[in-house]
Order: sequence, then C-alpha cells, then structure tokens
Amino acid sequence: MIKERYVPISGGELYVKLVGEHNGKPTIVMDAGYGDYSKAWDSVIEDLSLLSNVLIYDRAGLGKSGNSCNPRTSTEMVKELKQLLIEAKIAPPYLLVGHSFGGVNMRMFATEFEQEVCGLILVDSTPEEYRERFLPTMSQDFQQAYNKQFIYEGNYDEFMESLKQLKETKRPLDVPLIVLSAGKKAHYSKESQDLWHDMQREMLEISSDGEWVIAENSAHYIQRDEPEVVVRAVRKLIGSG
Repeated sequence: MIKERYVPISGGELYVKLVGEHNGKPTIVMDAGYGDYSKAWDSVIEDLSLLSNVLIYDRAGLGKSGNSCNPRTSTEMVKELKQLLIEAKIAPPYLLVGHSFGGVNMRMFATEFEQEVCGLILVDSTPEEYRERFLPTMSQDFQQAYNKQFIYEGNYDEFMESLKQLKETKRPLDVPLIVLSAGKKAHYSKESQDLWHDMQREMLEISSDGEWVIAENSAHYIQRDEPEVVVRAVRKLIGSG
C-alpha cells in the first residue's frame, strides 16, 4: 500500500507518503536532516514497510511541500508534524526515526508527546551542544562551509535556536531509545571522531532504556551506507512497541 497526499496545516500544506501494510504495529514516522526531504529514506523505506506502516514527509519548503510562514525552528516543525498526523488520521503509538537535524525534531516531539511515542531512533543526530563543543574542534574551512549551508530551510540563527530549544526542553524520557553513530565521518580527525561518538553516546542520558550503536562503515548518511543498521534498530523497537 502506498498513499500520497497533501495535508493542510496552519500556514501551508505538507506532502506526505504512507507506505506499508497496517498490521497493528506502531507507525514508523521518519524525519530527514536539514535541507533534506522524504527521498533521504529511499534506501530503507522498502524494508521498513515490511515491518509496519511508514510515514515519510517533506517539511515545509522542501521537496513537494509548500512554504510556511511559520519560523523554521524545531518548535514549529514539531507543531506542524503533530498537525499532519492529526489531519492524516495517523493514530499513535509512533516509532520516531530522525536523521541529523531530524533527530532534534524527533527528540522534541518525543518530549512533548511522550505518551504517544513507543520508541525513538536517532540516526547520527545533531547534539544540542554542537556549536559550543564540537564545531570549534574542526578546521576553519569546515566551520565556514558548515555556516554557509543554511540556505535551504531556515537560516543559521533559526537552526541554532532549534538546538537551544532542544537543550531547554531536555528531560528524562520513559521511551526506548537507540542512538546510531556514524563511524567514518568525512573530514574528521581521530579526535573529532572520538568526540562525536562521545556526544552521541551522551544522548542515551535522556532515556531509561537506551542503546548506542556505532555504524563503523558509515559516513553521516547511515541509512545509505549501512541501511541494515537502521532497519535492525527499527525491527528491535517495533517488536517491543
């Protein structure tokens, strides 16, 4: 079953695709990284759809979705995702999967709607202290390139505001969590790679039931480099959902 539609939300409409067979399992809800959209999940969507229904969507201003007049911060994106789920009549529980910046959104969604979430998978997710702790360890060229990328959705200030929102809303969750950390990050020294792993592992602090997995042969897009790692994590949590 594949259903595609546009869902109205306040300030615009979002493209959403629902794939899979409803089998009584939680719906897998996936959020892509900064500037990415639903196609970022192409490498895993078929396998995941065999486990349960999978909902992928394009955030406002990306892919097939219209623009939004709302600020491009995680607080607004979580509100929009919640509206989408209600309008599309996708009932909880949800198994949330977030890549990179999408992991920021999914952490905040899980915090705000904990009772609706049965599991959380963070795929090389952006840590809340990325700017303060990690970015200074990288070369000036890397930092300049990083700062110039914010042209696709939201600007640099809105992205950093999202990390601030994540830090301010952080609290312990009674939600199973799997943190996937990329083991072959491009342009990372050994020190930077070790720090990245440390900051990924620290995300386990938000859950009473957490597991940290290093995808040894993956750069930032674990779902492309080692799709089986993402599928295995979903299979583990969907079974307990």
